[in-house]
Order: sequence, then C-alpha cells, then structure tokens
Amino acid sequence: MSSSNVSEYFECVNLEIEGELFARPSNAEVAVAMAESQGSEYFDWLDLERGGELLAVEDDEIELIQAAPLAVTVAEATGHGMIIPFQPLTMTFLNVSYFVDMPKEMRSRGILENRLQLLSNVSGVFSPGVLTALVGSSETEKKILMDILAGRKTDGYIEGDILISGFPKEQRTFARISGYVEQDDIHSSQLTVKESLWFSSSLRLPKEVTKEQKHEFVEEVISLVELDSLRDAMVGLPGSSGLSKEQRKRLTIAVELVANPSIIFMDEPTSGLDARAAAIVMRTVRNTVDTGRTVICTIHEPSIDIFEAFDELLFMQLGGRVIYGGKLGLHSQIMIDYFQGINGISPIPNGYNPATWILEVTTLAVEERIRMEFSELYKNSEQYREVEATIMQMSVPVAGSEPLKFSTTYSQNFLAQIIICLQKYNLVYLRTPSYGLMRLIFGITIAFLLSSVFWHLGSKRNSTQGLLIVMGALSLACSILGVNNASSIQSIVSIERTVFYREKTARMYSPIAYGAAQGLVQIPYVALQTIVFGVITYFMIHFQMIARKIFLYLVFLFLTFTYYTFSGMMAVGLIPNQDLASVISSAFYSMWTLLSGFPIPKPNIPEWLTWCYYISPVTWTLRGIISSELGDKENMIKEPQFNGTVKEYLKANLGYGPRVIEVSAAVLIGFCVLFFSVFILSVKLLDFQRR
Repeated sequence: MSSSNVSEYFECVNLEIEGELFARPSNAEVAVAMAESQGSEYFDWLDLERGGELLAVEDDEIELIQAAPLAVTVAEATGHGMIIPFQPLTMTFLNVSYFVDMPKEMRSRGILENRLQLLSNVSGVFSPGVLTALVGSSETEKKILMDILAGRKTDGYIEGDILISGFPKEQRTFARISGYVEQDDIHSSQLTVKESLWFSSSLRLPKEVTKEQKHEFVEEVISLVELDSLRDAMVGLPGSSGLSKEQRKRLTIAVELVANPSIIFMDEPTSGLDARAAAIVMRTVRNTVDTGRTVICTIHEPSIDIFEAFDELLFMQLGGRVIYGGKLGLHSQIMIDYFQGINGISPIPNGYNPATWILEVTTLAVEERIRMEFSELYKNSEQYREVEATIMQMSVPVAGSEPLKFSTTYSQNFLAQIIICLQKYNLVYLRTPSYGLMRLIFGITIAFLLSSVFWHLGSKRNSTQGLLIVMGALSLACSILGVNNASSIQSIVSIERTVFYREKTARMYSPIAYGAAQGLVQIPYVALQTIVFGVITYFMIHFQMIARKIFLYLVFLFLTFTYYTFSGMMAVGLIPNQDLASVISSAFYSMWTLLSGFPIPKPNIPEWLTWCYYISPVTWTLRGIISSELGDKENMIKEPQFNGTVKEYLKANLGYGPRVIEVSAAVLIGFCVLFFSVFILSVKLLDFQRR
C-alpha cells in the first residue's frame, strides 16, 4: 500500500516532513472506521501494540507508517479540519494530590492534622481526538481535579507531575494553548454572537494570523457550533433576554474554540439543560473533539445518550481516589465488564443507564459489603496497568521535540490589547442606554432645573449674599452630576468585572490593558456631558460672558466629572461587593463636600481636621471654579460684616490666594490619575473570585 493511497484518508499537517504519514495510535480505531467506510481493501488490520507504531497491511505487503505523536489528527480525515492549524497535545498526570488547610470546625473536633487531603494520587492521560468524562460521586473531586489540571486553582497545596506531551506543564505557556468552558456562561450581554467571537479571536490568536484568516476562522467556528442563524443576535442577560441557556453554552464553547486551543476543559457543559438542549450541546462538543482537540468534561448524572458520547472515563470516589480510568467501549461495555468482574457487584439491568449504575454499585456501603476498596482494586487491576503503560509512554517526549514556548505572555502587544478592549467597551457602553443616554438626559434635566433656580443670579456679586448664591450654584453644578456619574458607572464595571475574571484567566489581555480601556472609554461620555451641561448652566445662570472664563468653567467641570467617575470605578475595584462599594463611596462623597471649605469655611474647620480639607477633591474643584469666575473681580462690597473687594473676600473667608487656578487644575489632574491608577492596580492585584 503506497503512502499516496493512505493520504486520501489522512491529511499531512506537518509539511516539513515529506513522505511520511503521521497519526495518533489512540485514534487508529476511528481512522480505520473512516477508511473502511471508503473501502475496506485499504486496511486489513492494525497492530497498536508495537511501541506506538501503526502497521497497515495490504496484499501481504507490510508498510510501516511511523506514528509520530501529535503531528496529524484524525480530524483532517473526517472533514473537521479548520483553516488555522494547531498542534494536538497529550496531557498526562501522575500521582496528583491536593490538600487544603484543615478547617477550623474540624480542628475543634480534635483532628490534629494541619492539612485536609481532597485528591489522592490521581493519574491519567488525555489524548487528542478523545472525549474524556470526569465523573465522581460528588461534584467536588472532579471539579478540583479539572481546575488543578487547567491551572485555575488559586489556593491549597498541589503535589504530583503534570506533563504536556512529555514536558512539565508551565502555566504561562499552557494558558495560551488551552481553553476552559466554565459552567456559568459569562459574556458581555451587549455584544452579538459574532462580535463576542471576534473579540476573543482578535486577542487570543497569534498576531501572525491575518485579519482575513481570523474572519474566516470565526465563520468556521460559528458553523461548527451551529450558531449560523444567531450570528447577529445579542447575547443578552441570562434568563431575561438574548440567547437561551443552551445557545449561551454553545457560545461559551465557541469563545474558547476561536482561540484555537489544543486542549479544552469543559465544566458541566449540559448542566441545567433539558434533554433536547443537552443533545445539541453534546453534538457541539463532539464536533469539537472531531477537530482533533483534547477535550475533557466534568459531567453530573448524564443520560445514557450523553454518557455514551464519551470515549474514555476517569471516575473518582469520595476522597479523591480513582476507581476507574480508561476506555468506555461501545455502549460502555469495557467499563461494565470491569465492574461486573468484581465479586459481589450485581450485573447491570437491561437498558439501565451505565452512569447511574456505576454510581450505585461503587458506594461506600457496597465497599463495606464486599469488604474491598474500589480504589485498591483498580490499582491492582489489568485496567490500571494498561492506563499506566499509556501514561509512561506518553510521558516521554518525542525525540527531537521541544517544550512549547512563547516569546510573550499574551498573543497581542499591549497597545493592540488596549485598542481591541476599547472597541469592545465602546460597544458595551453605546448599547447600554441606562448608562450613556440616561446619564445625558439626567444631565440636561439637572442643568435646566439648576439654571431655573439660579436664573440670572450669576451676575450678582455686590453683596456677600450674592456671592454665596453664585458660589452655591458653582458648587451644586459640580457635585450633583459628579456623584451621579460615580454611582451609574459602578453597576456596569461590577458586571463586566465578572467577564474580566474569565478573560484574564484565559490570558486574553493584561489587566492593565483592561483597566486602561475601561477608563479611556469614559472620556468621550464625560466630555459630551461637560459640554451640554456646562453650556446650559453657564448661560442660563448668566456667569461672565468671557471666553477664558467659559473655558475654565468647562475644564473644571470636566476634571470634576472625571475624578468622580474614576472614584466610582476605584470603589468597585477595591471592594468585592457592588452594594458595599456604593455605600462606602457615598460616605466619602459626603465627607468630601462637607470638608471642602464651602459649607464650613476653612478658618472654621477644627485644626485636627484641616488635613481633610486638603485631601478632599471637592476642595480643589471649588477653589478652581470659584476663583476662575470671581477671583479677579474688584467689585466693592460695603456691608457691616465685610468692607472690601470680591477678591479680598475670597482671600479672607475662603483662603483663595494667587495662582489658585493653576494649582487647583494640577491637583485635580493628580486626583484623576490617582483614582485611575488605583483602579488599574486593583484589577491587576485583587481577585475576589476564589477557586
């Protein structure tokens, strides 16, 4: 049999090695089935027992086809290949154990150990083109194992070896070639399906991939997960608008697929779905596996159809001990034969769900009845020796291969990350009427209301009462909209922070790029708000019609609205709960206003609180905006309580001296930078999502 005949069924991905066919031995059964469907004369038999070599026989002539690991996948033969190639990878793990600090409740009951073991010497192998199920008697063990293998555990103590194609797993690199489909489908609700996929692909695919290739790849993924008819549908909010739960799950899978990962973890992909929706999702999962990727799913109480969609199983008992690993077989027969071969295990009834049966016959009560531990039986079984042999074989790197390396942590450079994130959040805010449009409407409403109350009072500066009215108008103009900005931004930042946690863990972008984009996208909104609100109030209140003063008024309004907006973002970044952040920030805003020097003039503030006057941003807003409007006025005030000019009144009662405008502007810019920087550092350093 010539290699040209074989190549009709196995496409060669690695074009640098000419004249050789590469196929994973573990996928040989699928490959043969494919070949036989085209003509059984091509393959009489396959020998998988010769050290990873694949032997094909035709007309008594044996041709050796080397099975170089991970070069070509069966997916290419079955028609699920995609425009952007990837390197199939095998994950092996040996004696993985996991510990946490002993809970205080258990210590109080007399337990002396310092650590509680949740996983005990778990070993296994995940191969390309193979769909593996992680099943357990409780949800804890399998979820812990998957988080450890995916590198998403943020606490506890991990022991054991995890290898990728024979090389030690390095999380910085592994995050670039793996995907993680979370149980909760977390997406930005204001984006469409295609926009969500485009955003993920733009940030996660290598920069060498052209824009045209990315578009074509996104279209391939949309077709693969069967979302063609929903490409322009808004994602929406779970349970209230947009995509259904099953459609959101397929989108979650697609978001990971467009990163072109070699290994994909899926956490309970069918959880909460009815039978029809679960079947659709599993068809998507199967399509993903058929691309030649390594796919691992945790699964809870699956139906017969869902369970038999898997190729292999890793079953864990309470305590994190493996009691079965390896192939399921047709209709789960290999697994059934293994457990039915144990003395004392009742056979499975006809038509019974194998997943349900295995959970029923492996309980601790059954262990006590048969007086044997399933984990020990497995360790001493031929089944385990086969798995162990596979682990040992796959744990040795292929000769001449090298560990995966990337020159950068992220696929895109820092500037590209900021630009792409800006594009996304521009869409998010544009499509959130409760934020942009309502904030503008609120600003216009308050502007007309405030201007009506202070109608033409801005020119009355010949008495202390008139000055207080003008300063009150300026103070209210800054504070009312500023506080509203801070409160309105908090809900959106809080919602998007949940999406950010998923995207940060996937190494889509730097947290600094995310924070920078979240801040920069606010500038146009604040600028528009400043112009509309400032023009209405300035002319209706009838402040001085001097270009310089109008400009300074708008500048101080802009800086004030900006630092209020950034302070709201900062509060959400520093505090885990949005409601708590709102309460705490509101308290600060009240203190800022109270100690700003206008309700209580600076000379009347107790000395031990004077420092609060200087650290209040509102202080510098009022110093700047009042001085820009009144600081150069020589109008005389002749009253019993004060006899002098307006300029002298400001100096005597408020402490506003020379160059106060320039200093105030500089300090406000400093506050904007400070609050913005703290927000960026908070998203970089703080993670309130513990796993």
